[in-house]
Amino acid sequence: MSENVSPVRESIATRSSELAGQTEADLTFLRQTKFSRVGEKIAIAALGAIPWVGGVAAALATLKTEDGQLQTNELLRGWLSAHEQRMAMLERDVRWLVNRIEMLGEEAVEWAESEEYLALVHKAFQGWDRAGTEEKRRYFAGLLANAAGTRMCSDDLIRLFIDWIDRYHESHFTIIRFVYQNPGATKYEIGVDLLGEDLPADNSAEADLFRELFRELNMGGIVRQARETDEDGRFLRRQPTRRAPKGMASRVMESSFEDSKPQVLTELGKQFVHYVLDDVVPRLDLSG
Repeated sequence: MSENVSPVRESIATRSSELAGQTEADLTFLRQTKFSRVGEKIAIAALGAIPWVGGVAAALATLKTEDGQLQTNELLRGWLSAHEQRMAMLERDVRWLVNRIEMLGEEAVEWAESEEYLALVHKAFQGWDRAGTEEKRRYFAGLLANAAGTRMCSDDLIRLFIDWIDRYHESHFTIIRFVYQNPGATKYEIGVDLLGEDLPADNSAEADLFRELFRELNMGGIVRQARETDEDGRFLRRQPTRRAPKGMASRVMESSFEDSKPQVLTELGKQFVHYVLDDVVPRLDLSG
């Protein structure tokens, strides 16, 4: 961990148990003298995306009496205490991101100080604050680190990936992982991986959810049915299938867990995996 990045937790807020003897709290991330230049800029961009940080400052001001002493207000103290853990997580992820960028060298640091990159930081930490799981918060930080170290994707695509992390659920990411690791897998195989060998009936709530997950990934341009292409990469039309004679057609619709149509990630979906799902593929080589 870089020595240029100072502890941030103490510079955001103090533990609620210490409020009684404290006359002010620093919510700026910036008063530590060893905080690096790029660290300051990233911290400001991150803090500007977190609306409750300002609320903590306002709450502390509300707790103070006219003579500057902290008054007893259990409701506000409880609210501040509830935010302590989120403050610690914010500190951790900002510090991790800054450390990662500084390890990449001057070129990455220079890019990370640009207005374009800091706009990505602001947008990503807006999603980070809405994230309900540790997994999603880790994805946001990892995406920003990869975006600082390589320019394989345009800023527009990074913004799209931020939206995807924000929008999709862990169940979506489970499907994306499985299809990446098993290209050409059918919905039956994906369903077994997600739900187990004893697949639910097509009219069940579980099957409805499975169809909805796939619909969203299809509509989002992440997962699609495999298609043949010509030498120029153009998709070929499927050969029409011969219809069954009248009266012999199946009376049942295609199962939610059909086992004949292979599924693959789109090229955009593959880039998303490389930038975000580092538990599936090694983290991007950012040394070059």
